[in-house]
Amino acid sequence: MSEHIVKILEANFITHDVKRFLIEKPKGYTFMPGQGTDVSINQEEWKDKMRPFTFTGLNKWEHLELMVKIYPKSNGVTKQMGRLNAGDEIILHDVFGAIQYKGPGVFIAAGSGITPFLAILRELARNKQIGSNKLIYSNKTSEDIIAGAELSDMLKDNFINVLTRENVVGFLDKHITRDFIIEHIQDFSRPFYICGPDKFVSDMVKILVDLGAKMEALVIEH
Repeated sequence: MSEHIVKILEANFITHDVKRFLIEKPKGYTFMPGQGTDVSINQEEWKDKMRPFTFTGLNKWEHLELMVKIYPKSNGVTKQMGRLNAGDEIILHDVFGAIQYKGPGVFIAAGSGITPFLAILRELARNKQIGSNKLIYSNKTSEDIIAGAELSDMLKDNFINVLTRENVVGFLDKHITRDFIIEHIQDFSRPFYICGPDKFVSDMVKILVDLGAKMEALVIEH
């Protein structure tokens, strides 16, 4: 497994619990939108503790970007990353990931599961290929939404925000259920891109397959 020690160039919170990192890009380091890598912190007690994160920037960018949800109550990698700032070092490993763009479809994300889709949608927007792609994005509250303004600008009316614990004007106050999917999706022959907590992904897969989607058309991280 290859290792690249890189410096953090910028670090700032973009929501109450999601921190954006702009980091050095190793020479020759490439990835496809939707892919990520295992990350560890270049400190003696944390070097061997790795967590997977998805790149949210584009391969063409000079630097790499990560958006990391911080879990302060567990004494793990993300809590430590919440304490990192510009000048600190992290360790990148090999690129991996099964989530890749396979044509216009519906993206369904929950929470920080938006990160692989953000890179894909940014690439499509850069190439003026957003087209009919739709995003259904579920969060607990409006304060949890990652890159909401940018996603809205890219997708316009094809950006559907769902809040499960808050009722806000302009947002749907409900969960993504079978009835919700039927209401908002008419064509089940398109690709479906799904990312979020394990139960969320399994629930979405079951609903979509029950409604006629083909398993081979579902793009998920295995």
